[in-house]
Amino acid sequence: MTNDSSQHTDALVLRNAHLVDLDTGTWREGDLLCVDGRVAEDGADVPDGARVLDVRGGFVLPGLIDAHVHVTAFTAGLGALGDTPPSYVTAQAARIMGGMLDRGFTTVRDMAGADFGLAKAQSEGLVRGPRLAFGGKALSQTGGHGDNRGAGTLLHDDHPCCAAVGRVADGADAVRVAARDELRKGAHHIKVMASGGVASPTDRIDSTQYSPAELRAAVEEAEAANRYVAAHAYTARAVNRALEAGVRSIEHGNLIDDRSVELLTEHGAFLVPTLVTYWALKQEGREFGLPEDSWRKVDDVLGAGLGALERAARGGARIAYGTDLLGGMHRHQNEEFRIRSEVQKPLDVIRSATSVAAELLGMGGEIGTLAAGARADLLVLDSDPLADVAALADPARHQVAVVQGGRQVR
Repeated sequence: MTNDSSQHTDALVLRNAHLVDLDTGTWREGDLLCVDGRVAEDGADVPDGARVLDVRGGFVLPGLIDAHVHVTAFTAGLGALGDTPPSYVTAQAARIMGGMLDRGFTTVRDMAGADFGLAKAQSEGLVRGPRLAFGGKALSQTGGHGDNRGAGTLLHDDHPCCAAVGRVADGADAVRVAARDELRKGAHHIKVMASGGVASPTDRIDSTQYSPAELRAAVEEAEAANRYVAAHAYTARAVNRALEAGVRSIEHGNLIDDRSVELLTEHGAFLVPTLVTYWALKQEGREFGLPEDSWRKVDDVLGAGLGALERAARGGARIAYGTDLLGGMHRHQNEEFRIRSEVQKPLDVIRSATSVAAELLGMGGEIGTLAAGARADLLVLDSDPLADVAALADPARHQVAVVQGGRQVR
């Protein structure tokens, strides 16, 4: 990923803190020193002129990581993005990213829409927001989840300046070209649409998309570039085909089965549930631009998500935090903590948004930890989230400070 130019040569000390140990799920009392945007070794000398933040017994976590966002999705009607001026979409993305940072998310993984320009703007301080891992445009077959043409539309526009979240590529050779092109443009991962979805106009949730050969073509190209493939997939049939093709992460996975969990663990892959988005889409989707036909498809996946999460957790799968919110529903980003706590312990949910998500992004030890040498991305709360995850689900009430790259940003 692009180096974070928000790092500074000065120092910050958090005094009188409870510091989390995510390995043991315990707290230790002490101070935390950050120098040059990194967590310093215990016992390191505090530089002269260091800024001091007395958190008065507050609880310090690594900055949060959301592994499934769409920072350009200012509307739930994703089909409209391709016809919207990219300059306007960028302005909306800057607003959305600022809100994510204010909620404690210091790194996010964009799963279609963001590009090199947004990531570079954030790293240079031109856009206030989380560090951005991006995949460019998602790859979709004709009529797939990334093809936002309605049934009566004849043409599609894959122009590189178009702000659409997907691009159509049919056949293994075309998939290779599309994957290579997104990698050329700096993508940290490639996303493929391996099943139907809610927001797409012409497919069914239970459809499988892309042949095994097409999926393998994307995986081979990503691996050749030392990157990986993430697959949008709901049903066990679609999930299992994608995992067998070598996909590293499954996005959503609401309808997985026991074999899906076996494949996740056998391949060391990740599951990224996005439960809050279905709750939000059902309540508010139409208000924020979700077409009526798409809104009717929400029920197909709404009720199954918690069961899938419980099945995966029980089977030992690696589970990362994701939200997938659109339009005005981005404000519900932290509600995912509360939803997951219905079937997971607070510590496991917190790990999903810190250390596990960091491993998925290939940044284990860099983010998602308070270990010495890690980036000084920190979240300070006024109550213990291990005792009650509501401390994370309600940032307006419980958040004390957000630190990114050693700099207090909220």
